[in-house]
Amino acid sequence: MNIGIFTDTYFPQVSGVATSIQTLKNDLERKGNSVYIFTTTDPNVSKKTIEPNIFRVGSVPFISFTDRRIAIRGMFHAVELAKELKLDIVHTQTEFSMGLMGKFVAKQLKIPFVHTYHTMYEDYLHYVLNGHLLKPYHVKQMSRMFLKNASGVVAPSKQVKSTLDRYEVPAPISIIPTGVDLSEYTKPINASDIREELGISEETPVILMLSRIALEKKIDHMLKSMPELLKYDPSIKLVIVGDGPDMDELVDMSKSLGIGDSVIFTGEVEHDKISPYYHMANIFVSSSDTESQGLTYIEAIASGLKIVVRSAPYTDQLLTDPSVGVTFSQDSQLVPRIVAYLDHPNSFDDREARQKILYNISSDSFGNSILDFYRRSEEYFVREKLSDSSIDPEEYSND
Repeated sequence: MNIGIFTDTYFPQVSGVATSIQTLKNDLERKGNSVYIFTTTDPNVSKKTIEPNIFRVGSVPFISFTDRRIAIRGMFHAVELAKELKLDIVHTQTEFSMGLMGKFVAKQLKIPFVHTYHTMYEDYLHYVLNGHLLKPYHVKQMSRMFLKNASGVVAPSKQVKSTLDRYEVPAPISIIPTGVDLSEYTKPINASDIREELGISEETPVILMLSRIALEKKIDHMLKSMPELLKYDPSIKLVIVGDGPDMDELVDMSKSLGIGDSVIFTGEVEHDKISPYYHMANIFVSSSDTESQGLTYIEAIASGLKIVVRSAPYTDQLLTDPSVGVTFSQDSQLVPRIVAYLDHPNSFDDREARQKILYNISSDSFGNSILDFYRRSEEYFVREKLSDSSIDPEEYSND
């Protein structure tokens, strides 16, 4: 198949969406398909850079998310490119500029468009005029409008599907968890260099958090739990990997809590250099309750880490065995769960339970599920066209 993926977010931007798209692209190409990425320009990518099968259109920073981009031109050029590439299907990964461009391209080429619904926007309304402008109702209307005429929608979790069902989205929805290229995380890695670089001894217990440094990730909840954790073991280090709009505020908070020497903020790390950070840690922790697919959770599991994350429909479904990880619903439960793993590092080691989860989230399984989803979407697209009395069936007799 010739597949066009349209996204506002792609490498070198660091995000779960960019990682998901890269994982999908690599696996689909391994299986003999051609994948073309249509995305925005990026100030960190020179116009002279040659990127095979990646097409960037002019863009500007997005309002309230200045580290993200929004396209401002290139729609008709994208159509011409898509015709030349003989796209069979358009797969949009955003509801904004490049998503709208993808829908336009699909309509012009008379091919199906499908979509992955990555973001639970109701959790981010506070970014737009402190939540005074947009309400959950507007998110519902926007989602329904964008997904009108879609031939299929990927929901990365049951939580996302439930939300889309509540929105009464008029398109077939398939639950397909995002996959991870496990080879990057399961292979042996010497993480001593990272510890040395961070000034952490080999014996020091390390708790890892890895995410965008932003309000909705609730990193402050872990910071507030650190004083209690340090009473258990004063040598513990909390390493926070990532960057974002609330970095300065969280650095100041760690100092005001008197834990500045026990917390290390690394700043942004390129995704292809992330694996050693997982391998140098003892436990992965997340306080966020906005994760719809939790790619960092999966990467941590693949790296052999036990994870302690906030209870949510997605995490409750993922973590059914303490050999892999546990959830917490109250902040008061966070420290005891971490301490249990630190005190008994080898007491929860059921390799079979972990391997079962790893296969289900592997890039190979992910790619196979998406290809099957594409085939079903193409069939749905043709049935919808042929059922439309305003369309001449002969026009599609060769589909």
